[in-house]
Amino acid sequence: MKRFPVAQGLPLARTQERLLPSGLVWAAVAVLLVVQAVLVLACVHRESLTFDEDDHMFAGYMMWKAGDYGLNPEHPPLVKLLATVPVLGEKMWIPPDQGREFKKEAYLDGRDWLARNDGASQRLVFRMRMITGLLAWGLSLVVFFATREWFGDGAALVAMTLAVFDPNIMAHSALVTTDVGVTLGFLATIWTFYRFMRQPTVLRLLVAGVVAGLLAATKHSGILVVPMLAPAMIWEVLAAQPGERARQAMRIVSGMVAIVVVAAVVLWAFYGFRYGSRPPGLLSTSLAEYVQPLSGFDQAVVLTVGRLHLLPESYLIGLADVKRMAQFYPTFALGKVYTHGVWWYFPLAILIKTTLGLLALNAVALWAAVTGKIGKAREVFYVLSPGAVYLAIAMASKMDIGARHILPLYALAAIFAGAGAAALARGSKAWAGVGIALLAVHVASSMVNYPQQMAYANEAWGGAKNTHNLLSDANVDWAQQLYQVKDWQDRHPGEACWFAYFARPEVDPAVYGITCHALPNADTGWLGEGQEVIPPVVHGAVLISAGDLSGCEFPDERMNPYREFMHVLPSEVIEDAVFVYRGEGGQGVHVEQAAALSRAQRARVLLEQHQAAQALALAREAVAIAPEEPMAGRILQAAEKALGK
Repeated sequence: MKRFPVAQGLPLARTQERLLPSGLVWAAVAVLLVVQAVLVLACVHRESLTFDEDDHMFAGYMMWKAGDYGLNPEHPPLVKLLATVPVLGEKMWIPPDQGREFKKEAYLDGRDWLARNDGASQRLVFRMRMITGLLAWGLSLVVFFATREWFGDGAALVAMTLAVFDPNIMAHSALVTTDVGVTLGFLATIWTFYRFMRQPTVLRLLVAGVVAGLLAATKHSGILVVPMLAPAMIWEVLAAQPGERARQAMRIVSGMVAIVVVAAVVLWAFYGFRYGSRPPGLLSTSLAEYVQPLSGFDQAVVLTVGRLHLLPESYLIGLADVKRMAQFYPTFALGKVYTHGVWWYFPLAILIKTTLGLLALNAVALWAAVTGKIGKAREVFYVLSPGAVYLAIAMASKMDIGARHILPLYALAAIFAGAGAAALARGSKAWAGVGIALLAVHVASSMVNYPQQMAYANEAWGGAKNTHNLLSDANVDWAQQLYQVKDWQDRHPGEACWFAYFARPEVDPAVYGITCHALPNADTGWLGEGQEVIPPVVHGAVLISAGDLSGCEFPDERMNPYREFMHVLPSEVIEDAVFVYRGEGGQGVHVEQAAALSRAQRARVLLEQHQAAQALALAREAVAIAPEEPMAGRILQAAEKALGK
């Protein structure tokens, strides 16, 4: 087989003698995979649809059936196509395209598609989740094999155990979303690039390129793998003999260019080698119009790439969408809403959402690396430098949604922890005991909260019961609790209830048999559906999911109609993420701002339907109920203007 020239000073010796019996190693791997499958499938089997899943599922189905890549361009196709393979043989009703903006079309059509074809049974949903769960298996195996090559059998088993039981990885492992898939893609690309640098053959180059292409086809953040690998490329140049460094640099650059070209071909394949995002005859989003809110530089780059047809149109719209979302997406941290992202958000999320065992193991591994006890400086650098670059980029970004956006760091942290624990254990029984104890702490901390892994926080921060006071969105509540809310309703027959649900109207609680009145949230205004005009004082139980309680989707905490409830002790808590409030002594619960918001949102819909007089009446009611409600004042002005007042 043809080889690229190998740089001097880069030995091809095996990374480490493996001391554990082969049979024992493979038996342990098999047991861990079985345990992972049982834990993950049992966890998601009890979860209702999470926020983005119906969007992904419907978009994937329509890619297969109609070649439509324009319903969900904000994410590349791989996971969506994979997830929907098990349902392609089903005869299903497909909602007619209504020509709405692509996000509204995908979310609302996806909701109706699943409600009509699957309902509360989630038979089809579970099948789609099962196949995406294979990505979690793949992640665990890549963690094992990469760590085994770099640091040996013992380190690999520790790392795999940490990954299998990590609460953040487990929470997202079988959901039809992109986070576990992109984590697998990042780690596999780093590993295959390392293998190519270690033995630069054509085959290894092609493997690295294909893996990088699969990463790019999973999530737009996959393009970050190039800057993530830049420090490793510099390392390889500096490791060469002084007289060979220029030649080595050229080899590395040419190899990376070839990997990018192969990756681009793989990415195009997932779009059917078609530039246009939607089939002819359907309303398509204009790339030129969609990039208008971006900076001049970003516009120029995206439009130039589009004009040259270097990447598919749908992929480019998704890149633009990532930049657009980051411009206005608010952040909730430590009980406060920030209009934009804050640089310290992800370090904070790591401290809260990581088990104390994994944090301690990484601290120990860092000490072992600094003191030379791990050795393997090159391999340690391949683990640490991509993670450091990824974290730096995440901190500089303005979109702070949740720990799921830094999930690749958890895989790298598991590998580094395994390397440190194994290196120290080889020379000391005491250190071996410390490693085993910290591994047990990690597993125990995760399992104490099982199966409610989404809301995990470590014990130093008060555990899952306190997460909603610290973080929001998918850190706590990704709208996965509708089965449990239905159980609560069944235990309280005859009691009126009012429900502020984080994923409404993207997911309809009524599909699950929940009959509570609908309270407004940010999405009922954005999507223009489901506005139920509610009274200022309601009688019965008020249920508020954690995402709505924090107001994490409102750019200003004053816009959050439920902010006063954050300082009230709930009478019940469902799944650490849905809070139940009741009036004292049988009195009603005051929800004036929510009542005003419901009227303002309904008035906005009426304005869009050119019913200005009715909109004006509702807007005046909203202002009368809660003069401080921001949307009410804006809609009142808009209604008056529409009527020429």
